[in-house]
Amino acid sequence: MTGVTMPYPIRAHAEPREQLMATYKQLTAQLEKLHKEVAIAQQKEIAAVIEDIKRKIVDYDLTAEELGFSARRGRSVKKAPLPPKYRDPKTGETWSGRGRPPGWLAGRNKERFLIGA
Repeated sequence: MTGVTMPYPIRAHAEPREQLMATYKQLTAQLEKLHKEVAIAQQKEIAAVIEDIKRKIVDYDLTAEELGFSARRGRSVKKAPLPPKYRDPKTGETWSGRGRPPGWLAGRNKERFLIGA
């Protein structure tokens, strides 16, 4: 093949697989070490930021409400289930009137499906 130029140099021999694997193992070890260093640096920075924020809260005598947090903690009160208000005469399926209307009620007059009416 005369006159043909290759876009990259051709090596006389390829590197042995053991050398490539050693390089891979070295790189993964370095990567793992860097991940640990990143985690440690992040923890230190977060601790410093939290300490700074706490100091400023005390310095300025800020309240949770002023910071946008509610004073009340805990879960919101879940509403008790309502008794059924509507019934599908064909299937007996019921709906309390709370939430999204069921498919059997879509586009129909709700008054026709009232229980006890």
